[in-house]
Amino acid sequence: MDACGGLLPIVKVIVSIMKVVTIAIPIALIVFGTIDLGKAVIASEEKEVKAAQKRLIQRFIYAALVFFVPTLVYFAMNMVASGAEDTDTTNWRACWNAANNR
Repeated sequence: MDACGGLLPIVKVIVSIMKVVTIAIPIALIVFGTIDLGKAVIASEEKEVKAAQKRLIQRFIYAALVFFVPTLVYFAMNMVASGAEDTDTTNWRACWNAANNR
């Protein structure tokens, strides 16, 4: 029997999108931050360099959050599913695992 009740293709698309977003957005944030810092260094204005450094640090933090939040949510949901005997939560975990193990 299908763990997702016929929704496995949709859940697979969601999992794929989450994987791409989890990797692409942090990389883009870091690249754009580096480009901003490079422009500020080339401009040779100390005020701009400090502002660009601050933005780069913020972007690193945002990139880490974007990278780790889906993982943390998955672990939290997995803990809820493993601690409950309710069939809805165990079905959710089975469906998610089925979509990840294509």
